[in-house]
This record gives sequence, structure tokens and C-alpha cells, in this order.
Amino acid sequence: MEEASELSNYLPFSFKTSSEQEYISFLWDAFDSNYTHGKYQFAFLAYHMLTMSFVYFNIWQIKQTEPGDFEKAMVGFSKELEKELLNATSPFTFWRVNESSVMRFLKLIGCDNGKIGSYAALVKERNDTAHTNGNIFFSTQAALEKRITEILRMVDEIQIHSTPIIQRCYCQFLVESNNPDDRQYEEDDDEIREILIHGNYLSQKDIEICASYDIIQNEEIEMHTNFPGIESLHKSLRARYAEPAN
Repeated sequence: MEEASELSNYLPFSFKTSSEQEYISFLWDAFDSNYTHGKYQFAFLAYHMLTMSFVYFNIWQIKQTEPGDFEKAMVGFSKELEKELLNATSPFTFWRVNESSVMRFLKLIGCDNGKIGSYAALVKERNDTAHTNGNIFFSTQAALEKRITEILRMVDEIQIHSTPIIQRCYCQFLVESNNPDDRQYEEDDDEIREILIHGNYLSQKDIEICASYDIIQNEEIEMHTNFPGIESLHKSLRARYAEPAN
């Protein structure tokens, strides 16, 4: 199903560990194999796990970009779990939170209770599908494809709500990485690839947000003493990831 692959545009370009990359690749393989062989119920389970991975990466970006807001959202968690989440080094640490509850982190990007409730319904459907209850909820290709269309609509809603977080993440990067003498990589492309994209688990959709950002609208950037360096980074990102090759 061609539409199903659209989810890959919302998942990271690269991962911090090989095991993270292997996990996502494994889920795609599981989805493709079960879909091809008509095992649509198991294809849905793999697709659900890919979707939850997308949610975890979005929450991770909130944690990295707005740590103060993220910490305030710890209300209700045990001290042990709070410490584990605050000290987490991987987005997959969020599996420790009940999947329905983890959706509530999305309130930090403006998702209201109605939307969160509809997202949590996906988790309930997964639970019903995974339990040994004698029911095959996705027995046809059409049933699965209809659900995937609904999932992608949900994913895109979350992505739209994430836009301000991605923009702030990008602005922080531009301000911190504008000077080749003070950053980790001398070349713009290397700094963008390793520090911005790899370091923040950015997806193609995230990069599109960065590329379309008007840096002039940000007063801190416009008035920065090294605005030419910032502009160079922005142009490099657009040329490498947004503008078509000649």
C-alpha cells in the first residue's frame, strides 16, 4: 500500500544508535510481510508500533527544546518514573509510560483533550487487536487501508501542532551553530546533518518546517551579530534538503 509508506516522512532521517534504526526497519519489514501475505491484523500491529514511535520522537523533541514545560508535565508520575524520563537518553524510554497516558504530553504542543482522546482510541484498538479474544478486526485489505488513512490524518495533525517546537529547535541551532570556529563541524552541511537533523531526530516533515521558516521574522536572529553565518546555514539547509537539484 503506497499510502502507508507516507509515515516514513514523519519518522527520523537518522538515529543515534544502530539498534534504534534496526527496530524501525524491523517494524517496516513486519508490516510489509504481513500486508503482502494478507495477515492484515498483524500488519496493523506493526503499523501501530511505528505510529507510536512517531509520537515518542515528537515528545522527545518537546523534552529537548522545552525542558521546563516537559518537567512541569511530570505531575502524577512516581518519583522513580519522573527521574527516568527526565534523565532519558532515548525517545524509546517513553514506552515506560502507559500509551494512553503518554498521549497527554501532546497537550504541551496545543492538542486539546478531544484530540488526545481520539489519539488514545488508537491504543485501545491496538489492545483489542492484540488480545486473544477470538476476533479478527482487520480481515480485509480495505479495512486496514481505511484505518491507515485515519492514522495518517492523526499523524499529520500532530505534526502541524509540532511546528512551533521544530521552529524553536531550528532557531536554537542557528544561533548556537552560526560560527564555524565555535561549533563541532566546520562545514555547514556537516553541522546541519549531525547536530540539527541527527541530534534532534528530525524527519523529512520537520526539515520542511525548518526550510520554510522565515529567519527574518525572528528578532533575535535578524539582529544577531553574525547574521551572515546564520543566513549561510539556512541557505545550506534549503539547498541540500529543500530545493530541487538542477
